[in-house]
Amino acid sequence: MSDKEKILIADDSAMNRAILTEMLGDGYEILEAENGRQAVAILQSATDIDLLLLDIMMPEMDGFEVLAMMNKYHWIDEVPVIMISAENASSYVERAYDLGATDYISRPFDMAVVRRRVINTLMLYAKQKRLVRLVAEQVYEKEKSNSTMINILSHIVEFRNGESGMHVLHIQTATDILLHTLVQKTDKYHLTAADISLISTASALHDIGKINIPESILNKPGRLTKEEFEVMKTHTTIGSEILEKLPFQQESDLVKTAYAICRWHHERWDGRGYPDGLKGEQIPIAAQVVSLADVYDALTSERCYKKAFDHDTAVKMILNGECGQFNPLLLECLTECGAQLHAELSIASDTGNQLHRLADAQHISDALLRESALPGQNHIVQSLSRMQQKGRFFNQSVRCIQFDYDSATGHLSFSAWAAEHMGVPKDLHLPDEVEETGFAPADIARIQKALRATSPEHPYTELSMLLPVDGELRWHHVRLCSLWSDDSVPTYIGAAGQADPAEQFFDYHHDLYHDVLTNAYNRRFFEKQLRKLMEVDAIAMLDLDQFKQINDVYGHHAGDDALRILVSAVTACVRSRNDALVRYGGDEFLLIFPHIPEHIFIKRLEQIRATVQALHMIEYPDLHLTVSIGGVYGACTLDPGIRQADKLLYQAKECRNKCITAAFSAEEAEKPKPNQESDKL
Repeated sequence: MSDKEKILIADDSAMNRAILTEMLGDGYEILEAENGRQAVAILQSATDIDLLLLDIMMPEMDGFEVLAMMNKYHWIDEVPVIMISAENASSYVERAYDLGATDYISRPFDMAVVRRRVINTLMLYAKQKRLVRLVAEQVYEKEKSNSTMINILSHIVEFRNGESGMHVLHIQTATDILLHTLVQKTDKYHLTAADISLISTASALHDIGKINIPESILNKPGRLTKEEFEVMKTHTTIGSEILEKLPFQQESDLVKTAYAICRWHHERWDGRGYPDGLKGEQIPIAAQVVSLADVYDALTSERCYKKAFDHDTAVKMILNGECGQFNPLLLECLTECGAQLHAELSIASDTGNQLHRLADAQHISDALLRESALPGQNHIVQSLSRMQQKGRFFNQSVRCIQFDYDSATGHLSFSAWAAEHMGVPKDLHLPDEVEETGFAPADIARIQKALRATSPEHPYTELSMLLPVDGELRWHHVRLCSLWSDDSVPTYIGAAGQADPAEQFFDYHHDLYHDVLTNAYNRRFFEKQLRKLMEVDAIAMLDLDQFKQINDVYGHHAGDDALRILVSAVTACVRSRNDALVRYGGDEFLLIFPHIPEHIFIKRLEQIRATVQALHMIEYPDLHLTVSIGGVYGACTLDPGIRQADKLLYQAKECRNKCITAAFSAEEAEKPKPNQESDKL
């Protein structure tokens, strides 16, 4: 590797680039760009540009636009820019300096002047980088020490409380997981990655008030008396008073967040908690989440007064309200992230908390650096980090749809396999060519929302959607990974699987997502996968007529056989690759058509009705099956569409063995409308 400093010359004139190269001599490694777009691409991909010599008038992207991009992504903090241009007007010079240029040299230029200014600029920025590195190290060490002191103080409380020493780490880990799950479900609380890190750190102080509770009460093996419990409850107010009376940092976000957690982490959603009887959203979200994390860890950990419950039992107890009422949205989060929570707390117990603390300290240090408007990490570190993350992520998949989005240039590149099988260009620029990506606009919006919910600590997220492969829309399980630099807008990278990857994914999770009796998709599959769809073309609800009578007269074995035969008949009538048949409950089935013309939809439902009616059950020759169907067509959002289809189903059941459909938009799905009814549609 060359030890020479690297200079990028961006000028649309090959002659000018050659003259500058000759002037600078052999002491530098020279890179060249013939327009602004090339210069931006090199700045993004190269690891060690030390200086940019930039012309103003260039095709595709001029010098001012390059400077604007460098400001937008903070490259200007790390790469000095000397403007070299024939434009001598003061307005040009002033604008260049306003955009961050270090120097401005007008043509025709003198060799000695160019070389001297290049040397001076490189020396100045070398000194600045050393100073930035020293400041960053000092801030990092300070925050690491602060985080260590918080943990020492928290563990002192744990030691007095006779706990294992892992409670604080468990609370921080559980809080972090619950918060990340929450922001993926809703943006109601406007939580950023920095907020999540702050709340997780502050959660370590939730029980600091126990430092003033008598040990005879703290470590009593049996049930507390009413008087003892009243004393125990005061740890919330004692902890908040300790923080409130701090002689310093009263206005810091950490102290304010820790105060809310200390005082209110025993409040409950229904207002039956303590010390202030807050109810619902009166309780700060930080306290709500830490409260749930605290209860979960208390249940799953051994205490002097109880044995540990297993994960499933603990979750069941919380959901049943045995530990008080919690925010229903947080209970959904607990259910969704339960497996991850159980796994990560087990890992945390085995590995200790050193890496967790270092990560928190690094996160806070980086935030402080950004707030102080200091230049970010060295561009070399950022670029190498991005390359390593990309390599690790892409190596997980072979022959799959891969796409790499660069937020700096708006460049979207597909893997060769993806471009060939999706029928899209290998390289695109967003947002100008968004319609050529192969993704539906609604799915792009879902991807953007999912990526916004990620963070450097939790960069991965997953979605399900239809993508075009070999000319046909197919279900895909999409895995996304966000790449983060410390001082620029995140650069995202994602994979959308390979041909029919959803089938492979759901085959792997077959038992989890399929109904044991009928082999149709189950309600879990609907809630976890299908509910994420923005909208579909059509929805139908199916119900086996007189199912109760079948069970009563012929027995439940006959009823089971009837359901299995019904599913086989329906499956034979639909396109199994795209359409989804879900056993919604009992003998009710939900049929979802993401993309289907209206006349085909109506024909399909009639085909199902007729096919079921023609079925013969060999073991029960007197039993004749019929099915009633209610269908809705027209850009349906799932919940309103299902409700309307269910209403039409019950109208159809009144006539028995009918198909009743309605065609209108999703917005109209909740309004009463005349139905289109026929025996033969």
